Amino acid sequence: MEAGAIRPGYELWRPNREKPEAKSARALVVFLLLVTAALMFVIIIGGWTRLEGVKPLTVIYALLFVLFAFLVARWNRGVLPVASALAIILAIFAGIAAPAWFDRAKDGLSNPALDPDLLGILCLLLVPIEVILIAVAMVAFNQDWHVEEERPIGDEIPPGDQPDEDEPRPRRTSPSTATGRPRKA
Repeated sequence: MEAGAIRPGYELWRPNREKPEAKSARALVVFLLLVTAALMFVIIIGGWTRLEGVKPLTVIYALLFVLFAFLVARWNRGVLPVASALAIILAIFAGIAAPAWFDRAKDGLSNPALDPDLLGILCLLLVPIEVILIAVAMVAFNQDWHVEEERPIGDEIPPGDQPDEDEPRPRRTSPSTATGRPRKA
């Protein structure tokens, strides 16, 4: 049998994805990624006339957060560290951009589509959202969504029969160690 193949009569089961903590962490990460993308799009559209040279980059950056939300919604945990890294960069840029938007709210300067004070507030709002996104994404990354086990098709653990987390799990033994004899090489 080749590696990664499932035996006939068995199915892959991902036990960590069925935990309520994993489901809520995934939902929260998806929500925060979509909120980030939405705020970025509002800032991009509202300040489009005053964004200097970074218009395509900001649009791509916002679209990446939408893509990450889609992938996390499909239980892909590999993008969580990347989303966290990009959130760190975004939080830094948002924190730096906010005072610049507030400085534009003076007489004699042309205003973008949205009020510069509103754009500054939205930039400031992005900073704590990104910090929360980073924390939740790292918690979700440590929940081992990728763990797979084989089980007979239709074999489900009834809700009352699940083992307590304090109880040690039975150890699996290979056929060579089950007999007590060392395996021959």
